[in-house]
Amino acid sequence: MKDRLDWETDGRDWPNRSASRFVTVAGLTWHVQVFGSGPAVLLLHGTGAATHSWRGLAPALARNFTVIAPDLPGHGFSSMPAPDRLSLPQMARGIGDLLETLDIRPSLVVGHSAGAAILARMVLDRRIAPDRLISLNGALLPFRGLPATFFSPAAKLLASVKLVPRLFTLMVGDRASVERLIHDTGSVIDPAGIEFYGRLLRNPGHVAGALGMMANWDLGPLQRDLPQLRIPVTLISGRNDRTLSPMDALRIRAILPEATVTLLPGLGHLAHEERPEEVAELIVQAACLKAMGCSE
Repeated sequence: MKDRLDWETDGRDWPNRSASRFVTVAGLTWHVQVFGSGPAVLLLHGTGAATHSWRGLAPALARNFTVIAPDLPGHGFSSMPAPDRLSLPQMARGIGDLLETLDIRPSLVVGHSAGAAILARMVLDRRIAPDRLISLNGALLPFRGLPATFFSPAAKLLASVKLVPRLFTLMVGDRASVERLIHDTGSVIDPAGIEFYGRLLRNPGHVAGALGMMANWDLGPLQRDLPQLRIPVTLISGRNDRTLSPMDALRIRAILPEATVTLLPGLGHLAHEERPEEVAELIVQAACLKAMGCSE
């Protein structure tokens, strides 16, 4: 069993492969996809995912934007950093450094789940200055209740045991197990999506990256700083999200009164994979492109 995914074998049919490139910044090698034309939009996936999760949404956005989509550190085909570089502030810093190396200044940023938190941190830390932030089922608030008590300590324990990623990959070795994991998010995605998630979840290196990220995650400071977010925010959530309550979008709007909320009926945590064209249309509307003939 390989410790890391191999681009020539595991990436042989990777979605939007022709747009992929590998960039080394501060000792970390990033897999990043860049394609399309127009204003730059940065897409950040969530914990445990990779650029495959944008397989339908990114091409739809590329009709109006230049799309930039990296694999987060330790995820997909990006290399694994030191554990302390998997924290929220350090991931925000790393992606900021990547954008500087690429000489790209996104005018729009879109983050799914934990990706939305990274983008918010980047804006607050002045690493990016987009016109708008769009959160897709965003994980912008700390867990409450029992999950808050057990989630981070459990993740830290699991991440510290080197055998855990390999044991996890054995547990999800069959397609049915992957389908159950996706079903538990409240989403129903296509067979190709199941196959790509399976490829990731059966790789110990990718699993270690996801566990390391969860072990180093602390959303308390971000929640404290959210009122200082001075750009327009659009919150899009699936009503059927079983991973993060869609009501979190309303809690965030209470912190950011000018934020707009759209709840999508029948869709779960992976809403952007279930109906990418519909979500792309919402993003374009929020961006209000002049090319679309709209105005603020």
